[in-house]
Amino acid sequence: MDDFCNQIYSQVYQIPFGQVSTYGDIAKFAGFPGYARHVGRLMATLPEGSKIPWHRVINSQGRISLKDDALLRQITALRAENITVSDTGRISLRYYRWQGHS
Repeated sequence: MDDFCNQIYSQVYQIPFGQVSTYGDIAKFAGFPGYARHVGRLMATLPEGSKIPWHRVINSQGRISLKDDALLRQITALRAENITVSDTGRISLRYYRWQGHS
């Protein structure tokens, strides 16, 4: 599990400022295709103040999966990177998706 966590964190850390990736893409880039839900859980359990840019990871429909205060926190963080986000947490994957390097 530690190798999985390290690979996921490494991929998320590489997402450039002003871009987003999906849980599934991160899993694939890290060598764990099909583990999108695990990536989501890992992002949700990051400690407060983590340097990993968790806010740049969204679902495959181009939406933020979080709710309420967490949704607002992620919207705020993405908008601070000049990413256009709707008030409901929708982001254009066509425009902002990081292609990574698998």
